[in-house]
Amino acid sequence: MFPLNKTLAAFVKKGRLDVIDVSGKRHVFEGSGSSAAANEGIKPVTLRVHDKSLYWKIVLNPELHLGEAYMDGGVTFEEGSTVRDFLELFSANRYSLSSVPAHKFLNGIKMLVRKVQQSNKRGEARKNVAHHYDLGNDLYKLFLDKNLLYSCAYFRDPADSLETAQRNKLRLLAAKLDLKPGQKVLDIGCGWGDLALYLAQLEDVQVLGVTLSSEQHALASERAAKAGLGDRVRFELRDYREVDEQFDRIVSVGMFEHVGVGHYDEFFSKLNALMPDDGLALIHSIGHMSPPGMASPWYRKYIFPGAYSPALSEVFEVIERNHLWCTDLEFLRLHYAYTLAHWCERFEKNRDKVVALYDERFARMWEFYLISAEMMFKTGSQMVFHMQLSRKRDAAPIVRDYTVEKQIEFLEREKKSKIEL
Repeated sequence: MFPLNKTLAAFVKKGRLDVIDVSGKRHVFEGSGSSAAANEGIKPVTLRVHDKSLYWKIVLNPELHLGEAYMDGGVTFEEGSTVRDFLELFSANRYSLSSVPAHKFLNGIKMLVRKVQQSNKRGEARKNVAHHYDLGNDLYKLFLDKNLLYSCAYFRDPADSLETAQRNKLRLLAAKLDLKPGQKVLDIGCGWGDLALYLAQLEDVQVLGVTLSSEQHALASERAAKAGLGDRVRFELRDYREVDEQFDRIVSVGMFEHVGVGHYDEFFSKLNALMPDDGLALIHSIGHMSPPGMASPWYRKYIFPGAYSPALSEVFEVIERNHLWCTDLEFLRLHYAYTLAHWCERFEKNRDKVVALYDERFARMWEFYLISAEMMFKTGSQMVFHMQLSRKRDAAPIVRDYTVEKQIEFLEREKKSKIEL
C-alpha cells in the first residue's frame, strides 16, 4: 500500500485507523496518544480501499481525494465505522498533516495561486453562487430551520432548538445594528430573506436585500409579499457592487466568505461608499484563528467554488487601508458546531428524500460536507466573527451594554407584535 502507509503512519497521532487494502490485507495505524484520545471519545475506524490509484492520490491531495473516494465508493467503512467516525478521527489529527513532506510542499505551491482560486469577478461570482445556492429550495427545506436561515445560529443555551437559536441570531444582529425608525438598510447576500423581513417587522425601516441566487430571490420576494411587507422590503437579483444608493445600516451574513482575498479592498471600499459618516456596517462571517491559508480543494470543487474563510489578519489590513473603524468585534466559537449538528441530524432523517431528489452520490457529497464542516468548528480552527464597522468612532454607543438591552427590548416587541419563529 506504498506510499499511503507511510503517510498514514505520520498522520495518525490520536486514535486508531485500520485500513484494509485492495488485496484484503489489514494495516493498523495507532498513535502514541491513542489511549488519551479514547478518553476524548475518538472511535477506532476501519476503512476499506477499493481502488489502487488512491494509494498515491490520497498522499498527494488527501483533502480532495478522500472526499471524492467516499462520494464514488472508492473507500467504504466497515466493522461498525461510519463516515462521521472517520471525520472525527481526521479532525483530531488534522494538524499532523503539516508534518507530511508532500502535503507541506504542495500547500506552499497552492498558496502562490490562491487568489486565482478565490476569483469572484462580476459574472463569475454569480456562477459560483448558483453552483451551491441554486440547487433547489426543496433541498434546503430538508435540513435548515423552517425560515431557511443558512448561517451560524446563536445558542443562548446549548439546549435551544434550531429555530430558537436562529431567532436569537437575528435578534443579536438587529441589536448590533442599533436600528432607528426611518433608516434604510442594505442586506448583502440576503439568502431567503428572513433577516430582512425580521428587521422590517421589528422596526420601521426600509430594507433592500441583494442576492446572486435566482432561487433565493424568487422565494424571498414571495415571502415579502405574503407578509404584507412589499412596500418596505424589496429583494433584487443583483451584485452588491452594482448598488449605488446610500444606506444608514449595512448587514451581511454568510456572504463575506464568498468575496475572496483579492476582492477585499473592493468590498470594504464599496461599504465605505454606501454609508454616511454615522452609518454602521455589520459583517457576520466564518473565519479561522490560524494564519492565512486556503479553502479545502474538495470544498472549492464540489461545495463552494471561489470561497474562502479568512484569518483576521487578512481582514484588518484592508479595513485600515479603507479608513474604517472596527467599533465592535465578537467571536462565536462553538455556535456553528451546534448549528451544523442540528443540520446533520435533520439531513440524515431526510436522507432518502435527498437521494430521491438527486442521487446517492449527491447525498454522500452533502453528508461529507455537513459532517466535515461540523468537525472544523468543533475541533479545527474555524469560528464565526461579528465585525461592526463605521467611519466614525462614536457611530454606535460606546458601551457594549446596549446590545443586551436591545435584545431584551426586541424580545418583548416580538411577543407583543407576534413575530413568529
